[in-house]
Amino acid sequence: MRALFGVRARHRWVHLVIGGALLMPYFLVGTVIVGSFAPGASPFNSFPLALVTLAVALPFPAISALVPIARPLLVFGVRSLCGVDPAQLADRPARSWDARLRAAAWYTLHCAVGGILSGMSLALPPFSVFLVALPVASGLRHTPYSASGPLSTDWGIALAPLAGLAMLFGLAVCSAAAGSLLARLAPVLLGPTPADRLAAAEQRSAELAVRNRLARELHDSVGHALSAVTLQASAARRVLDLDREFVREALTAIEETARRTVGELDAVLGLLRQDDDDLTVAPDLAGLDSLLSRTGMEVAYSLKGDPASVPELVSREAYRIVQEGLSNALRHGSGPAVTLQVAIAGGELEMVMENPLSGAAPVVRPGGGRGLRGIAERAALLGGHASAGPEDGVWRLSACLPLGGAR
Repeated sequence: MRALFGVRARHRWVHLVIGGALLMPYFLVGTVIVGSFAPGASPFNSFPLALVTLAVALPFPAISALVPIARPLLVFGVRSLCGVDPAQLADRPARSWDARLRAAAWYTLHCAVGGILSGMSLALPPFSVFLVALPVASGLRHTPYSASGPLSTDWGIALAPLAGLAMLFGLAVCSAAAGSLLARLAPVLLGPTPADRLAAAEQRSAELAVRNRLARELHDSVGHALSAVTLQASAARRVLDLDREFVREALTAIEETARRTVGELDAVLGLLRQDDDDLTVAPDLAGLDSLLSRTGMEVAYSLKGDPASVPELVSREAYRIVQEGLSNALRHGSGPAVTLQVAIAGGELEMVMENPLSGAAPVVRPGGGRGLRGIAERAALLGGHASAGPEDGVWRLSACLPLGGAR
């Protein structure tokens, strides 16, 4: 009984009635066309003529459903009323002809089945009530339906209520069957095509790439700032009572680092508030001098080539790689001396950073390694490569980026 009269069955019946309502404008057009060939005839008085009119009208909904935006509208109705898993339906407009033809087939089927069931829903319930009331309402026995035929006999009148109830039950069965049919066909006709699945996968991949980029930007900018602030604060604490001038300089450096990091953080979070994923205010190689001056370490920096010749994307990623390298030197290095060599030549940007290591084995922090992995990802996305590790008593970070970008 739930399958015939439950909530899902009732929703599917409403969906079918909506299909019948959508059919009416096309059916009226069919009536005009059929009437031009059979003057005086009406499909509302002749069942065969009604079927012919329906057949003439159905091509019109098929043509109108070829519009790309039609598929999301049809999917909305199916998802709301038919009880179909939303994951099996396509949300995007139908771009390929395969998807358009499927949507047209669905809309045509919805209108045809909905039109037939709507006609049954309009005709059968009143007639069923007439049959149920026929034995107890003597005035109904003089109508055209009961003046002759089985309903004019005593046994026909006695069985009329059963016939009326059987008609209502049959209508419920037909409605449930039609609704179930459309629900089964919806994933086939309105489901995603291979092109839709490919587009969804590409969109998901792009979203993951943006998330990974955000994670790298936050790790590099905020991580470096925290490392520099920690080093400056630690040094200031140790000489607090001995060198007030150094403490003042350290606090100034902490203030400048925090202020600049807040600006970089705003630029990164700006990606979440706009469609453009380009960090137009992100620092690049031109800001290396300022970066090195805020680290609190002694950095021997050499530059060969013209930074202005480096493309903006490559320059920005190179800055982040140097920033992460300095953060690692602040956290894991054994001394303040760091050497950084940047060379721009032969269509490539090469960077080498070295800092001394202590005699103890390197400590691996739980969940660590994101910075080095981010460096490798940045280089790989531009078609370059990067490596990092101990070498001859120093920690050596090297990266090579093609000026042409990703290959």
